[in-house]
Amino acid sequence: MDLSKMKNERKLYLCRWYFRAGFAFLPFLWCINAIWFFPEAFKRPEYEEQKPIKKYVILSAIGAIIWTIILVSWIVMFQTHRAEWGATADYMSFIIPTGVP
Repeated sequence: MDLSKMKNERKLYLCRWYFRAGFAFLPFLWCINAIWFFPEAFKRPEYEEQKPIKKYVILSAIGAIIWTIILVSWIVMFQTHRAEWGATADYMSFIIPTGVP
């Protein structure tokens, strides 16, 4: 979809929709929203709908960064301590590695 062919009201609607959908545990949408609308929010000449778009782009970027930190922290913690957690970690694992940890 080409944003340059859309009306400004439609851009704001789409940006808001992606931001709100990110709250459904879909941080990938926040990342897409921040990347996709960044030029529209910060590099285009001023227009009326640009201020709320900037707000949604900034909040989407912050949300995506926070989720990335949380997910990376969990992955590192789980991968380094899985063997110590015993059966609890096995219940959380989809694929259980064989062999001695």
